[in-house]
Amino acid sequence: MKRAENKHEQYQKELDRRKMKRRKDVDEFKVVEGVIDPPTMKILYKLLNRGTLSALHGAISTGKEANVYRGIDADGIPVAVKIYRISTAETDFMLEYIVGDPRFKRVRRQSRSLIPQWASKEFKNLKRYQAAGIRVPNPIDIERNVLIMEFIGDSEHSLAAPLLKNTEIPDPVKTFNEIIGMILKGYTKAGLVHADLSEYNILWSDGPVFIDVSQAVLLAHDNAKKYLFRDIQNIIRFFKKLGVETDKPEVIARYIVAAGEK
Repeated sequence: MKRAENKHEQYQKELDRRKMKRRKDVDEFKVVEGVIDPPTMKILYKLLNRGTLSALHGAISTGKEANVYRGIDADGIPVAVKIYRISTAETDFMLEYIVGDPRFKRVRRQSRSLIPQWASKEFKNLKRYQAAGIRVPNPIDIERNVLIMEFIGDSEHSLAAPLLKNTEIPDPVKTFNEIIGMILKGYTKAGLVHADLSEYNILWSDGPVFIDVSQAVLLAHDNAKKYLFRDIQNIIRFFKKLGVETDKPEVIARYIVAAGEK
């Protein structure tokens, strides 16, 4: 009889503990409730219920298409939570990068259908880059317009890694070559062109990390080579300011395209 009572007490304690944790988790979500629209809050609670998230804190970065927040997963590990805007989204530019992508059928202009596809495109592109051995945030989970990724930075102190443009690069020549190598590997191994690469879309965490890959296109895209050239131009422009002497962008682009055709 006592054994049954003890079991019941243990069960009740565990139930109470879970309720307290759930209440605390919900309170954490309310911190950002005032700045996130109700449909997105429902998605965040869905991620909370399935254990991908347990808390959501302040913004790491804000942009035209999305904000990135610092979250905590069920194990207490920091994660990055990218929330793509739906109600105020400017979607016209997205069509250039997603229409014709065989991974996405029936692409529509309406933001309520386009934005979830755009978020899914970033998730899929991160997977491709990661499989090719290119440093990107590990994609963890996705639900409509909310993408959960690895937190890049100092996890212990929850300090996000800085952008390349805000970093004192210890060896600019080595870093330039490393980034060109990542572009090359992205083209030849992942079959992708970033299409928006610059010092604003690379983090520094003991080396470069590519981010914001939603617009990255497959090599079959009509403008893939044009975007490749633009990416290389942007990287050369930035590193020239740091005194790095480089080949011309067309020379590097030709080499990468030729390597992709082998």
